[in-house]
Amino acid sequence: MSTREDQLEKLRSAPGFIAALDQSGGSTPKALKLYGISEDAYANDEEMFSVIHDMRTRIVTSKSFGGDRILGAILFENTMDRSIGGKPSASYLWEVKKVVPFLKVDKGLAAEADGAQVMKPMPGLDALLQRARAAGIFGTKMRSVIKRANAAGVKAVVDQQFEVGRQIIAAGLVPIIEPEVDIHAPDKAEAEKLLKAALLEHLNELGAGQLVMLKLTLPEVDDFYAECIAHPNVLRVVALSGGYSREEANARLARNHGMVASFSRALTEGLTAQQSDAEFDAALDASVGSIFEASKT
Repeated sequence: MSTREDQLEKLRSAPGFIAALDQSGGSTPKALKLYGISEDAYANDEEMFSVIHDMRTRIVTSKSFGGDRILGAILFENTMDRSIGGKPSASYLWEVKKVVPFLKVDKGLAAEADGAQVMKPMPGLDALLQRARAAGIFGTKMRSVIKRANAAGVKAVVDQQFEVGRQIIAAGLVPIIEPEVDIHAPDKAEAEKLLKAALLEHLNELGAGQLVMLKLTLPEVDDFYAECIAHPNVLRVVALSGGYSREEANARLARNHGMVASFSRALTEGLTAQQSDAEFDAALDASVGSIFEASKT
């Protein structure tokens, strides 16, 4: 089988979860602070991205990070363009760790309207997708946010996600469609009802073989997204932690059968730059192990 077929089969059927290592410009200082590195440790964006790349390299090269428990990893563009262990980042992930590489492609969120934030325009997307294919990237990820159960806002988010998703499919990549429902939404369960209806409507319009993945907030009703998980055009449904602690995110995930994790902050919770390699590996092993177990249900 080709590399792509191997990756597709792994994502479709293997146990495990997706590691979200894609903090970008706005979220990097917060991620570094949690890792024990304050903002006075770097003078500009380039230095900041070098520091976060060192953190990601430490995670990815750890003996606790491997394809036996991790299906894929989502990278930020700056990470894709750098190297890990002497190889381009995406190549290292697949060739050394057997972890499928994904790329975050959105440029951030637009201002809130109708209780939601769609994505900012992505004028250079086609060129980025070509670069991603050339770099060995399997798929992409893009995030919008739903803050209230407003039908117009939910529709705008899902319409845009699938419009761009079709562009990504046409470029030969598999999009992870991420319409996050804010865990603090006062009417979260109602927002999730609107979201599921919109997702199924768009999924039913896809052609045979047009595959997407969905990255969704852990729902208020257990197994709420079962129809999405079973849909023939859905390769996998993954869950974002969304601000829940790792313990709560894992507990919610374990109650949603067929859904696997795609955690960012919950994955790196408890990791610090000050830990020895042995301490770091042990903390990462415990984190990966707990998320893997919760993803197996």
